[in-house]
Amino acid sequence: MAQSGNGEAGVDNTFRRKFDREEYLQRARDREAKEEARNKSKSSGPPVQRKPLKHRDYEVDLESRLGKTQVVTPIAPLSQQAGYYCSVCECVVKDSANYLDHINGKKHQRALGMSMRSERATLEQVQQRFEVLKKRKDTPGFTEQDFDDRILKQQQEEEERKRQRREKKKEKKKEKAAEEEPEIDPDVAAMMGFGGFGSSKK
Repeated sequence: MAQSGNGEAGVDNTFRRKFDREEYLQRARDREAKEEARNKSKSSGPPVQRKPLKHRDYEVDLESRLGKTQVVTPIAPLSQQAGYYCSVCECVVKDSANYLDHINGKKHQRALGMSMRSERATLEQVQQRFEVLKKRKDTPGFTEQDFDDRILKQQQEEEERKRQRREKKKEKKKEKAAEEEPEIDPDVAAMMGFGGFGSSKK
């Protein structure tokens, strides 16, 4: 125990950790120097120039495997596993919504060598686009005559289907009546005194 009267050193019972400020200050300086050196080595090369975004020149196939059954094994290659396979990123995405998100996302576009920025359009490009859209709008689509013809054709097809259904029903009734009609021996019927059961159905 420490004695207050003497100049002797006592026991340190404060239980508080004492930090050497100089040591930790030196560690911080060393760490900052390493980080600066790492950042310089990363940015030593010229920055990568990526192409701007452009339209897809292919159709995204989402419906070819729709409704089909497939046996999935864990040892199968990625391209044959369940889901949508991206050959650029070599990954499998489980559903179509996530697949679309993936192919429109940053990681996939970078793998294709494109940035997420689109190219700024010039005045001439905008005017050309307006001209194309105006021509597309001016081309006659469906007229009322075309619409009426289509409706008439649909009605005729519907009537034909109804007629065929009625004929099939009549044929089934005839077959059923022929099956239900009992076989009567004419000699027995004559001996009993009647020619048939007098059914009004035909």
